[in-house]
Amino acid sequence: MQTPRIELAGVRKSFADNHVLRGVDLKVPKGGSMVVIGGSGTGKSITLKCVIGLVRPDAGVVRLDGKDVTHARGAARDAVLDRFGMLFQGGALFDSLPVWRNVAFRLLQGKRRKSAEEARAIAIDKLRRVGLGPETADSFPAELSGGMQKRVGLARAIAAEPEIIFFDEPTTGLDPIMADVINDLIREIVVEMGATAMTITHDMTSVRKIADEVAMLHEGVIQWCGPVGDLDDSGNPYVDQFIHGRATGPIAALR
Repeated sequence: MQTPRIELAGVRKSFADNHVLRGVDLKVPKGGSMVVIGGSGTGKSITLKCVIGLVRPDAGVVRLDGKDVTHARGAARDAVLDRFGMLFQGGALFDSLPVWRNVAFRLLQGKRRKSAEEARAIAIDKLRRVGLGPETADSFPAELSGGMQKRVGLARAIAAEPEIIFFDEPTTGLDPIMADVINDLIREIVVEMGATAMTITHDMTSVRKIADEVAMLHEGVIQWCGPVGDLDDSGNPYVDQFIHGRATGPIAALR
């Protein structure tokens, strides 16, 4: 069996008396697109932050290609981060920097540092890949629409050709048409790059568009995980409630 690119085993995280993650077990295969769904406050973002290293689990292990990176720090942590790209929920663009410098941010520092001329050329190429022309490069984020800002964020996520890309609520704040465009771009780019993707979202349209597999996070654990094609017939009451807006089985009994 192939070693998972990303693996969480027994990951727990609490904040005071709030037990957010109660033993998360999840495997994402190399080149796969995993989408984690769940209601607000179920721990989706904390799960992602544990993988990235922004939050340290209280217990459990995070592995990349079989290597324990749970407590990686310093140069070891930097080496892990170099493998990641991320599209943030709110875009997280730097308002004071022109678009091309936002896209090329990681290319202008650290071990990947390139000349400004080369970094700009890469940024323009990535902007083209997400459907934005070279004239966008010298604009500032405030001059762009929400959909264009999301595309810039996607261009930045892929600028360094990462092996793993994280998507945090990628369609939040977008109208249905632009959300569909972003979903298509995400799917195309992940397949094109051969990257491994991990997405958190509550948007079922996004789930069906970009997922290979789906994991349902509820009450701090993964309640169900399987192929996206099995969602509607999962037989899991939490999944059924989430995607259809109706409660069955043990959930219905609580009413």
